[in-house]
Amino acid sequence: MNKSPLLLLLFVALALLALHVPTAVSVTCNPVELSPCLSAITDGTTPSSACCEKLREQQPCLCQYMKDPSYQKFISSPNARKVSSTCGVPMPSC
Repeated sequence: MNKSPLLLLLFVALALLALHVPTAVSVTCNPVELSPCLSAITDGTTPSSACCEKLREQQPCLCQYMKDPSYQKFISSPNARKVSSTCGVPMPSC
């Protein structure tokens, strides 16, 4: 029996599976990355596109920031919730 077609089929199947495997994106939690959102959070201004982009990028870190007393008052503020809503980033319930 010729194994070449079977090996080729197996290789193609594995290649297709590899294309569909989601890769985890590593995020470095750094609250300084949210500096484009500072005026929107403190003054209630409309968040910029840069702010929304950074907020989406730092979304996995929001619980960590909410638990830190240094950042908690900013992250939990009504303006932060407004920014989150405007940017379409749900606030986590930690």
